[in-house]
Amino acid sequence: MNDKITNWTRKDDAVVENAIRRGATRRELLQMLLAGGVAMSAGGFVLGRAGKAVAATPVAGGTLKAAGWSASTADTLDPAKASLSTDYVRCCSFYNRLTFLDQGGTPQMELAEAIESKDAKTWTVKLRSGVTFHDGKPLTAEDVIFSLKRHLDPSVGSKVAKIAAQMTGFKAVDKQTVEITLANPNADLPTILSMHHFMIVADGTTDFSKGNGTGAFVREVFEPGVRSVGIKNKNYWKSGPNVDSFEYFAISDDSSRVNALLSGDIHLAASINPRSMRLVESQGDGFVLSKTTSGNYTNLNMRLDMAPGNNRDFIEGMKYLVNREQIVKSALRGLGEVGNDQPVSPANFYHNADLKPRAFDPEKAKFHLEKAGVLGQSIPVIASDAATSSIDMAMIIQAAAAEIGLKLDVQRVPADGYWDNYWLKAPVHFGNINPRPTPDILFSLLYTSEAPWNESQYKSEKFDKMLIEARGSLDQEKRKSIYNEMQVMVANEAGTIIPAYISNVDATTAKLKGLEPNPLGGQMGYAFAEYVWLEA
Repeated sequence: MNDKITNWTRKDDAVVENAIRRGATRRELLQMLLAGGVAMSAGGFVLGRAGKAVAATPVAGGTLKAAGWSASTADTLDPAKASLSTDYVRCCSFYNRLTFLDQGGTPQMELAEAIESKDAKTWTVKLRSGVTFHDGKPLTAEDVIFSLKRHLDPSVGSKVAKIAAQMTGFKAVDKQTVEITLANPNADLPTILSMHHFMIVADGTTDFSKGNGTGAFVREVFEPGVRSVGIKNKNYWKSGPNVDSFEYFAISDDSSRVNALLSGDIHLAASINPRSMRLVESQGDGFVLSKTTSGNYTNLNMRLDMAPGNNRDFIEGMKYLVNREQIVKSALRGLGEVGNDQPVSPANFYHNADLKPRAFDPEKAKFHLEKAGVLGQSIPVIASDAATSSIDMAMIIQAAAAEIGLKLDVQRVPADGYWDNYWLKAPVHFGNINPRPTPDILFSLLYTSEAPWNESQYKSEKFDKMLIEARGSLDQEKRKSIYNEMQVMVANEAGTIIPAYISNVDATTAKLKGLEPNPLGGQMGYAFAEYVWLEA
């Protein structure tokens, strides 16, 4: 029977195993296998093997403790307002989405049993039955409608309001069926609904500090900027979670975070600095490094509406001054891939591989910077440990600038408060963007004229129109062509420099099992707590 499976890899096995852990039905699993080229006659064999793998490995019990790298008093359990990885981890613990992305970046069903459309404009969402919130309330169509419509209310302050704005109609067909109408066709809707912000909350919720979701953990403690504790949801509609409780907090200092892991205080240290890898590796078999390259990047932002970024030659000069290869080799210790100044990574189907990165050229940089009149001036550059490896990147760029007579005053500011006080505000500063599943989402969040996180204040009417055109096309090749041109526009016109796509490294104790890569980022796309387990 096994010889009927072609081009099937261990990664494919892992995807199926992960789907089983997430509660996928046999029908959904068989559809997944057929899409992967597995004959129906061989499907039973694959599912049997995967089922045994899932059943044989998890161990129940224990308290999972993990540390992220950023937190603030603005931490929230309101999915619509989530903006940091710490928020995403907690939302993934307490809530569920209609869909999720598997390891290959393909949307799979979660709270939705099926999402279908004939024209990519009107979508029918069939919900799973038997799902309840932590307070015992059954999941219904009204909960889904309430959760999605919240993003359209300006008073909510949703981080994905611009993306959600395309949803113009909601109808409860029955208690388990929702009809969503879009302003224009968008074949990406099932993928969009996998974003962390689109978690489903109970109809009428106003107090989000309770974390009343349908997720694997019930909130016991939530102290913004401090910690959260979740207790295993005994009425969870899936088979998990494996651990009895989950505590999450942030340790902003990288060395302290790693030391907490090595001393046994935590089981997972999220997103460690490449400099800390050697220390972890030197500890022998007791610790493991989990690497994920999925589109995360740290970028240098120059606001086009403020000096010196309002001078085009300054932008051009800085882009030639960045040695991308050296940043990957030195700042990232080889854990990354050279970037071409646009956010769609090589892991994405729509990545424009023909768009070559700017070559490091100090002479061209000097020509443009001299023309901009900034040589001899002191230009403040804001960096922080809050933006992964930005300090090291800043030092590399500063050294290159000094060689041509440009003084970059690198100001290292604390991680605490960085995102509120400096990001999006300072004329020249670093950002750090988590992976997003589609070009439409990346461009909508970061580069359209009304984007909420428009880091360089890039505005182009042509760009905005192209995004709408690509979104509405059901022709994949046409969409790819449009997205390719948009990537060129961002690389050449925006005030953002994306030198590399970073490989995220989470360090764990060897006792932590089940951690897998995910296209939405490290820590298993921030959803690890539900799926990992602790060996005795």
